[in-house]
Amino acid sequence: MEKNIYRSGFVSLIGRTNVGKSTLMNQFIGEKLSIVSDKPQTTRNRIQCILSRQDGQAVFLDTPGLHKTKTVLGERMNRYAVDTIPEVDLILFVVTADSTSIGKGDQTTIEQLQRATAPIYLVINKADLAESPEHITALGDMFAAQVKLAGRFVISALHGDGVTQLCDAIFASLPEGPQYYPDDMIIDQPERFLAAEIIREKVLQLTRDEIPHGVAVDIDSMKENDEGMTVIAATIYVDRESPKRIIIGAKGSMLKEIGSLARKDLEDLLGMRVYLELWVKVREGWRDNERSLREFGYRK
Repeated sequence: MEKNIYRSGFVSLIGRTNVGKSTLMNQFIGEKLSIVSDKPQTTRNRIQCILSRQDGQAVFLDTPGLHKTKTVLGERMNRYAVDTIPEVDLILFVVTADSTSIGKGDQTTIEQLQRATAPIYLVINKADLAESPEHITALGDMFAAQVKLAGRFVISALHGDGVTQLCDAIFASLPEGPQYYPDDMIIDQPERFLAAEIIREKVLQLTRDEIPHGVAVDIDSMKENDEGMTVIAATIYVDRESPKRIIIGAKGSMLKEIGSLARKDLEDLLGMRVYLELWVKVREGWRDNERSLREFGYRK
């Protein structure tokens, strides 16, 4: 009788911007750990989330979408993604089912995947947007002609369709190995990082196309008071004066709504009441300023 094998390893989610990598990560873990938005380049850091099961442990690396950039921040985001390729045991190359051709972002990803030694699974996300099953098959064939694939999967990360089957295939493909993290650990980032990401998500969601990606959030303080409430003070930084006015809104209405929505998610995250104070400040050119990038957590 074959003994039970414990499998473990690192799995990178790679793809162009806005293909649903963070939504898929959240589905794997069953918690909202990566922020999501329909705006490209929402994910800025490499985030490790851990899924522990009886048969093993998968460490998922959610990476920024590969994109053309003109800023130091953008270059750093691209490097976060590319640097995971030679480090992992499995790569999920995520594309979308509504694609009709291999676009520039997909082509950039394909070029970087030539460095990969790990198996590559093509994950065709947003299956509900496909014209037909035949279109999905043709799309998969198109990418298979460009990248050596170890498997193909069709899913809807938003609705969860096909995610369980993909997850089972991931665990089956991982090598036999040790448990890297405790069973109850699901992310390698501190609560302050997650709090800042939640606030940034609400800014992106509520301001829509009015605010560019020149937005950063810094947690000034975060502590529990004597009443069992977490008090968080945070500053939203923008790179120009006009976005500041938009984020604040008429008589502070937009900032109040951002704070209200962020507070609800923060209370879910922390499991306690939260008092949230927000400020908005202008720091021109922060995306090209090394000191600012370090301060906001975008390491080299």
